[in-house]
Amino acid sequence: MTDDLPPGAGATGEPAGVPRAAPAPDAPAPTVGRGGRRRDQAVALAWLVVAWMLLWGDVSWGNLFAGLVVGVAVLLFFPLPPVTFGGRVRPRALLVFAATFVVELISASVHVAAVALHFGYRPRGAIIAVPLRVRTDLNLALTAEVISLVPGTLILDVDRAEGVLYVHLLDVRGPEDIAGSRERVLAVERRIVRAIGSPDEVRRLDIEPVERRNHQ
Repeated sequence: MTDDLPPGAGATGEPAGVPRAAPAPDAPAPTVGRGGRRRDQAVALAWLVVAWMLLWGDVSWGNLFAGLVVGVAVLLFFPLPPVTFGGRVRPRALLVFAATFVVELISASVHVAAVALHFGYRPRGAIIAVPLRVRTDLNLALTAEVISLVPGTLILDVDRAEGVLYVHLLDVRGPEDIAGSRERVLAVERRIVRAIGSPDEVRRLDIEPVERRNHQ
């Protein structure tokens, strides 16, 4: 009730005609300095060069130079959204990631070759949605790139807001293949995060999101 308020006071107890104090503004979002931007661009350029050389399948000085030229052109003429790197490089986990990637690359290549040489066999494809546990732009980009480099799998779309990868599978013979492919995508994410992720991102690997359960 307002009957007990002093004359000239409003319903809030403040004198009439006196404007309220504006709420304190939110703290400004942290900005990335020039050094941070250069570091992020260097990381992006390095990954573009690696992707270029892997796509050509030949590690040579010529491909390295061409990858640098293409990478610089992409960053200049098609600027990517800022992707900050707040993780930590772990050499042992990075070696595990690299070794596992080579093994999976060889295994998938043999499987695709066997499917291609199997006369009269028509492989059945499938598209699956795989929600990732770490939804940063860097993790989405790296996981999608690694999955696309492995024969037999291809990223069709990325839901950046929800952190979901839509993956096309070449040869699906039953539900167990779909479940196994989903687990392989999550295993790639896990190895990437353990190799270069922050401690908080590593902890997220043990959390199973609701979206993942709903997609199973």
